[in-house]
Amino acid sequence: MSDLANTVPSVASQGLKSAPFFRMPGRETRAAFLFILPATVGFLVFYALPFVRGFLISFTNWDLVTAPEFVGLRNFERLLNDQRFLNALGTTIQYVVINVSVQILLALLLAAFIHRFTQSIVVRAIIIVPYLLSNVVVALLWMWMIDPRLGIVNELLMTLGIGRQPFLGSPDQALLTVIFINIWRHAGYSTLLFLAGLQTIPTEYYEAAAIDGASEIRRFWNITLPLLRPVIAFVVITGIIGSFQVFDTIAVTTQGGPAGATRVIVWYIYEYAFQRFNMGYSSALAMSVFLLLVLLTAIQVRLFRAGESQL
Repeated sequence: MSDLANTVPSVASQGLKSAPFFRMPGRETRAAFLFILPATVGFLVFYALPFVRGFLISFTNWDLVTAPEFVGLRNFERLLNDQRFLNALGTTIQYVVINVSVQILLALLLAAFIHRFTQSIVVRAIIIVPYLLSNVVVALLWMWMIDPRLGIVNELLMTLGIGRQPFLGSPDQALLTVIFINIWRHAGYSTLLFLAGLQTIPTEYYEAAAIDGASEIRRFWNITLPLLRPVIAFVVITGIIGSFQVFDTIAVTTQGGPAGATRVIVWYIYEYAFQRFNMGYSSALAMSVFLLLVLLTAIQVRLFRAGESQL
């Protein structure tokens, strides 16, 4: 018995000693690393390094000409008392709430309609076409279409007896017009995401609910929405992040006007960076937006339970 007890530790120790400390990755692992290498390099060069650089600049006073001057937390203290920043943040939140809520509601309705009545690839292609265009092209297209003097939209309004509308030239209509343009571009993409989610729901659930006498609305509320929760969470989170970063449509159409009605937070950052040449303060603004988005994303993931599914 004692000989057996002495033998077991010795065999175990020999096995541990013979095991290699570092094992070379297999062929499939090496191939996987090669595939993700370009994306990793792109992330480091265009995202990680600029983020670290911007974080360091946020503690300085730098005009792009002279050497940066370290000022500590002075930029962040100034941010809390900047009324124009608070106004830009309020405009951005208004844009995000309207844009995301309307876009999700419209995309859900379109996806449910397509899933119920047609499986045509042509319909899906037509819906996704606006998303394939760049934001700049879409902004230019709609800017010409809603031009107060020559735009086709105003010509149609005149025909209907409504009268010409200023759209982007009115402080009351400019933000809503920008929201409409971005909904027109992105709603098709969200629709396809919801449509893909609807196709993963087993039809047996709907059949059982129909046998129990559940109405269409009740089936949609009690079956479709709960089972679409991960997709809804993804669309909401990415939609909010993308809406906070809206810039190209504003830059092409209104440039923050009229009267600051469309001065969103990213345009405000751009103004300080490349019009006032205050890179330190603009970097502090960017860091604050980053922290706000991290907080909002964490809250949404927790509320939506995005990692769970009832399927």
